[in-house]
Amino acid sequence: MAAETGRTETVQAGKAQVVTVHASLAHLPAGGGLIRPQSEPQAQSVVNAEYIARQAPSATAFDLVAQLPGATVSGSDPFGFSPQSNISVRGMNGDAIGYVLEGMPLNDIAYYTGYPSQFADNENYETISLQQGAPDLTSPVLNAAGGLMTLRFKTPADKAGGVFDTSYGSYNTNRQFLRLESGEIGHTGLRGFVSYSHGATDNWRGPGRDERQHVDFKLLKTWGRQSSVALLGSWNQAIDSYYPQVTKDAWLTDGINGGNNLAAHYNADNAVGGTDYWRLARQPERTLYMAAPVSLGLGNGLELKVTPYAQGAYGNAPGGMQLPSTGLFNGTDAVQLAPALANSPDGSIPVRADYTQRSYRSGFTTTLDWKRGPNDLTIGYWYDYGDDAQKQTFAILDASGAAGSIWGGNPLRTAGGQALWGANNHTIAQTNALFIGDRLSLLHDRLLLSAGFKEVMFSRTGTNAMPGSRYNIGTNTAVPLPRLGARFQITPHHQVFFNATTNFRTPAETALYDVYDPTSGALEQKGTGNLKNEYSIAEELGYRYADDLLVGSLTLFNYNFTNRQVSTLVMLNGAPVQSTINAGGQTTRGVDVEVGLRPWHHISPYFSGEYLHSTIDNDLSSGSEVLPTRGKRSVRSPTLQAAAGLTYDDGHFFGVMTVKYTGHQYATFMNDERMPSHVTGNLALGYRMKDVSVLHAPQLRMNFINITNQHYLSGIADPTLAAHDTVGRRGSVVSGQSPDYYIGGGFAALFTASTGF
Repeated sequence: MAAETGRTETVQAGKAQVVTVHASLAHLPAGGGLIRPQSEPQAQSVVNAEYIARQAPSATAFDLVAQLPGATVSGSDPFGFSPQSNISVRGMNGDAIGYVLEGMPLNDIAYYTGYPSQFADNENYETISLQQGAPDLTSPVLNAAGGLMTLRFKTPADKAGGVFDTSYGSYNTNRQFLRLESGEIGHTGLRGFVSYSHGATDNWRGPGRDERQHVDFKLLKTWGRQSSVALLGSWNQAIDSYYPQVTKDAWLTDGINGGNNLAAHYNADNAVGGTDYWRLARQPERTLYMAAPVSLGLGNGLELKVTPYAQGAYGNAPGGMQLPSTGLFNGTDAVQLAPALANSPDGSIPVRADYTQRSYRSGFTTTLDWKRGPNDLTIGYWYDYGDDAQKQTFAILDASGAAGSIWGGNPLRTAGGQALWGANNHTIAQTNALFIGDRLSLLHDRLLLSAGFKEVMFSRTGTNAMPGSRYNIGTNTAVPLPRLGARFQITPHHQVFFNATTNFRTPAETALYDVYDPTSGALEQKGTGNLKNEYSIAEELGYRYADDLLVGSLTLFNYNFTNRQVSTLVMLNGAPVQSTINAGGQTTRGVDVEVGLRPWHHISPYFSGEYLHSTIDNDLSSGSEVLPTRGKRSVRSPTLQAAAGLTYDDGHFFGVMTVKYTGHQYATFMNDERMPSHVTGNLALGYRMKDVSVLHAPQLRMNFINITNQHYLSGIADPTLAAHDTVGRRGSVVSGQSPDYYIGGGFAALFTASTGF
């Protein structure tokens, strides 16, 4: 390849002629596939298929965007099997980010979080884009103050064939993937793919083994210049082991060993009555996502897009605990167990607490786009219906520590035959959103002006079947969300942009319901439908540069929040359940930068960085006391982040090295405890062969994850108000509570052999 002029390939066509094709450097991926030129008036970073293809095939969407500016990824295992992962963008947690697969929302309807191990196999991604500032006007999300992650499947191939890969590595990890491409089916214009993968791995610390099965599919028909219809989806089933989160004191004492892990064997006589047995915390889940995006070119500049979708999910987040054999409560009602249980010799019963969630979701988005002259007018409507049931029951352990199916069921019953409940609620959520936007292109498309407005009407109606609690509860809200933006192409290589957007979200669903301790009947949480919504106003000002060799951007951003919702984990009767804290006002400012070089002598470097200054705007209440938090740094907001990547690819040999630095971040609103900074690095090396018979470009690859085997805390699982006892504004002492942290995965290696056919 000639670095100055691009790549030249010579192709012999039969014996009659020779055709020489020149590929300009401007069309080759920059930064090893981690950056590409952008033209929208908002910050956006894109990871493309070239970069994805060099990463470990088990890597999740979160792992794949970890090098992008503003992205902080917290994981619990090196290979991405564990659902105990999180991402924050510019200090905003993963439940403040929208996740969309080809027009279909993927967020949990109760907690807004995303579970990347459920989304898709990374061999099927064409691109993953991260809009750090705001979602698109038409996106079917209502929680995305932290931005939008958009996932796109690869387009089904024109010819029949497929891809196969198999992997083996550390911790007895094995994975197999097969994608079959139909090519055009008859002369119908239909083409599609379906893929299946199976993977399993031992826990890298402590006992346990994870197993995942996954199916992706897409069927596509296109006609004309603008019309297409598709059917796509993902099915996922996983049984995951639990990695306990740790306090900072426990981390300093035991690190990745000892009491920071679950027990390999059941011992009913140990200090916790055997409830630390690893099999009591296995987390099973099944999910199915389906969508049918339709795009119709109607002529005269009109285009209609409709995306109906439907989803279903079921999972169990269990944990071991001890129940007293007498003095139990269903809500506020005292209950008795059968005599055989009530007369337990030691007065306690070891159980597995099953916290199950069953949810169904359906909806559609529709937009009508009219392009006429310099104007592009869009109007649309989004409707979403969610049905979510969450229950907690308790299953008695036998002498071996078994408690029946890990999917739940077989609950402990009272003497009257009723199940003993820790939670029992059912929620219906509905979203109606109307939006309109216009884009005006002037000066031969050098100047783009955009404006939009979205009115979101959201309601939740729920029932709580726990005795003593309010049975019916609900909340309704309607929020106007205006936005505007501009982009100006100063020269062919220089561009500036500006945007101002608004966003909102409601607290997590669990805030609606009363929660009771089954061992005492005490009220642990008072549910309410009157909690205030988070609302934010955000601005971005950016500069971009792109030529035949270099692509880069620099973005200044500012956010102002009211009623900031901060995600946390609470232990509900032995089970980890998500909740939110109202953190009041917050101001977040900073700068993102990224730059990448197109392949030059087969080398493509990449760099990204972020400076973040995020502060709490007011004092926070704790019961009747007020904590002096005004001016403190926001939790989960590292001041500095930086990432670098170096890619080499000569068509046969290839390698990628990435390094990520994440600065310290506070874990409490009082800033009296923080998570240390850390540096991690990954390495991939491989060789791509020529075609062999029916095998297309067979490839051998080694991926090394956390190559320096850093033992580090990767993220904050549950921020608290204060880690230590603190004197409030009114003179009384507020008791401290230690935050918990995720432990990052250790060193791992994975060998993969793959081929097309």
